[in-house]
Amino acid sequence: MQARFHSVWMQLPSKLQDALLPYAGNDNFPAMLTAEQAKSIMKACGFDNNTLAISLLPLAAACSLTPISHFNVGAIASGESGNLYFGANMEFTGVPLQQTIHAEQCAITHAWLRGEKKLTSITVNYSPCGHCRQFMNELNSGTQLEVHLPKQTPSTLGDYLPDSFGPNDLGITTLLMDPINHGYKLETTDKLVLTALDAANQSHAPYSSSYSGIALLGKDGKIYPGRYAENAAFNPSLPPLQAALILMNISGGDCLAAERAVLVEGKNNKVSQRNATQSTLAALGCSKFECYTF
Repeated sequence: MQARFHSVWMQLPSKLQDALLPYAGNDNFPAMLTAEQAKSIMKACGFDNNTLAISLLPLAAACSLTPISHFNVGAIASGESGNLYFGANMEFTGVPLQQTIHAEQCAITHAWLRGEKKLTSITVNYSPCGHCRQFMNELNSGTQLEVHLPKQTPSTLGDYLPDSFGPNDLGITTLLMDPINHGYKLETTDKLVLTALDAANQSHAPYSSSYSGIALLGKDGKIYPGRYAENAAFNPSLPPLQAALILMNISGGDCLAAERAVLVEGKNNKVSQRNATQSTLAALGCSKFECYTF
């Protein structure tokens, strides 16, 4: 079992510990459960999906990186596929607070990067802030997305965000998590560059058309891609680096152990990720940064 889960494992109901151990009891646990695994656990525990998601929140919160606030938030994104994806808030010292990641953003991006096409609900141990409500409003789930909190009746995003402003108000039809391929190409055989290019081609930037993606090479030898997720309100947009750091952290990797980073973006992008990406990576101890344009 990953060390980060040790301190919270005993907070879980004993029957959940027994049912979850075959999946979460090793170092390769990807902080997600497939639909089949979730069904098996629910059957063993007598849980429904909502009860299981709420019961998993301590494990999700254990994935937090909070050197500034020391306040851990966990989230579980439930996919239309039946898969459950962990998320947690993430903070980084030495960079502006705007570079932090909220738990809901983390869980949603985790699901998106794993190939989930749509979410049915988000479960979180604290009420979503306005930033996260606006971020979730970009999803193809729309305001029908269910929001679950411990000891509260489930609500919808529409309940949390009345009179919302989002992509529909601007005539945007391709929403966050909709499959897309922008079709850009680069002449290279470099696996890291190609991974970043693939991420850029799947990025969501309908307002600026500033598509971008990144790939991080960890000291563990694994490659972690990240895609830009733009928002109708601009400020809740999630940079590609943050998306890659989400996948790196949530998968059990070390965000301070990236050996090489490759950013790919359009040469005529109105919004460039280059400077912010490079400065944030430098603060995280990664000096080997490259940027390619299509």
